[in-house]
Amino acid sequence: MEPIEKIEFTEEVIRDLFGYEDAEGEPVERLKAFYFKNKAYKQVLADLPLRLLVGHKGVGKSALFRVAMEEQRKSGNLAILIKPDDIADIGEKHDNILLSINKWKYGLTSIIAEKVLRAFGVEDDSYKSKIIKTGMKVFTIIGDTAKPFFRDKVDALPAKIALMEQFINSKKIVVYLDDLDRGWQNKKEGIIMISALLNAIRDLAYQNPGLSFKVSLRSDVYAAVRLEDESADKFSGNVIWQAYSLHEIFVMLIMRVQTFLGKSFDEKVLMNTQQKMLSQELKSIMVTEFEGNGLWNKVPIHQMLLTLIRKRPRDLVKLCTLAARKASEDESNIITSKHFQAVFEEFSLGVISDTVVEFKSELTDIKRLIFGMKPNKQAARTADSFIYTTAELKTKINNINQSGSFKFANGRTASSQEIIQFLYKINFLTARKVLEDGTIQRKYFEENNYLSSKSVDFGYDWEVHVAYRWALQPDNLDDLLKNYRPSEIL
Repeated sequence: MEPIEKIEFTEEVIRDLFGYEDAEGEPVERLKAFYFKNKAYKQVLADLPLRLLVGHKGVGKSALFRVAMEEQRKSGNLAILIKPDDIADIGEKHDNILLSINKWKYGLTSIIAEKVLRAFGVEDDSYKSKIIKTGMKVFTIIGDTAKPFFRDKVDALPAKIALMEQFINSKKIVVYLDDLDRGWQNKKEGIIMISALLNAIRDLAYQNPGLSFKVSLRSDVYAAVRLEDESADKFSGNVIWQAYSLHEIFVMLIMRVQTFLGKSFDEKVLMNTQQKMLSQELKSIMVTEFEGNGLWNKVPIHQMLLTLIRKRPRDLVKLCTLAARKASEDESNIITSKHFQAVFEEFSLGVISDTVVEFKSELTDIKRLIFGMKPNKQAARTADSFIYTTAELKTKINNINQSGSFKFANGRTASSQEIIQFLYKINFLTARKVLEDGTIQRKYFEENNYLSSKSVDFGYDWEVHVAYRWALQPDNLDDLLKNYRPSEIL
């Protein structure tokens, strides 16, 4: 592929260049080309009965699963994917934990057997009658149902024969369950449903040596189950938190661009290269310095981009895609500072919308809480209108509470300290400290979830993440960046 010297930001080019916000839409070969395998990737692929991948929306759980499945299949391993549509019948009515566990065990055994048999090219529903008879022995069910096919190999494609022989020799199936918490609600039945699923998977894995499960869950779903389910300690040791550092996210952007431009790269070299040097790899598509006001004048482009996103690859895709569309409107071959500035408010509104959708199952009135954090007119004129001490933040929350207390989905009223913990967990707030040399250190929940503890003061203030600010203060857009110091520690 010849390197591309000049870019026209058509919708197709933008999509090829920055990718999809969700991994499901990304062609798997393209995804593999720029996918960054962090430590969570290796932990998920470990040959263990259960791996539970937990993280916020937009941190790449589905992407990790797609790449892992593709690599396992290329290696000849039998990997199957179970999605929400597959479990539609199982997902109805979960009000008794023991009955729900049995329902999941039967349903998952049936789905796994059907998907494996179809992978072999075997269309035979007799496996259903064997589920109870065999005590949900997955390998026995599949083997007995497919025996005639194994023996005769009638009309079988070579690839399917090879897959069957691999299965016979290895007696190994890897099952990926992704996005099963779609539409989940933080109520008793929802908690029972997820808890029963995890217990059923644990039972099936131990009943069927060689059968392993990889499950993805949103962080809010796992937190709710962990809090309410007494048996959660049985699977908590299998939890892997999916989170990227800002540097890793920036390297992923460089890898995307290099792949699009037809250039080769070494992932390890990129990881060990300073961000300012990496920014030069973007000069064919965007400016390498952001020309903003005040503290943002001549800021390196990496510093602007990484300060604005919430440690989620999806945020960076969204921001760059919106700016590229503005460049297209201007018929520009380069994304400039004005193109980024033109989309900050739209980006911010999108971040709030994503946050509300993700966490309304935990705090039903989350939208009122977020917009209630808008500074009053007097505070909006100051440089620190979005910065609070813990005491100031509690006062702010108590003022919002005057129009009605906030309740979690289980009906319990949230205290002001619990609201702070919630806002920190969802990345609306970051912990902030000014260091001795004058630089600002910002901490995310994924880096230290104890900073919002009510019993210990670690010396941090609280700051509304800049990604939310344009939507909260649209009448004062020009001052937002001018009064916000970009992060030096990325």
